[in-house]
Amino acid sequence: MNDNILEHAQLPGSLELAYVGDAIYEVAVRRRIVKTGAKVSALHRQAVSRVCAHAQAEAFGRVEPMLTPEEAAVARRARNAHQSPPRNADRAEYHRATALEAVVGYLYITGREDRLRLVLEAALGEKDV
Repeated sequence: MNDNILEHAQLPGSLELAYVGDAIYEVAVRRRIVKTGAKVSALHRQAVSRVCAHAQAEAFGRVEPMLTPEEAAVARRARNAHQSPPRNADRAEYHRATALEAVVGYLYITGREDRLRLVLEAALGEKDV
């Protein structure tokens, strides 16, 4: 077995996967937008607009049809996990954003880098993530 691959029983919980996935997703977004050469304040605004719950929920809509049954199960558990969205976030969007983050976290934690790249490309609607 590959040392990077964890057994299912060793995986963190859904919200912990989402916590890791949130960081990985934001790095992917920042990596992509920094290539624009904009000033840092503009980069920050672009990043915030792409990592908010609304944008991530839309990204999940692009990713969801391509999920494997295993990834879909990770997304479903995260989407259904008990959580309290911020007051300014739409509840349904927040849960879909959490599902996306959990899938990203799952792929990262399990060492599935090629699959992670494909999912991020679909989520961000861009190549070369």
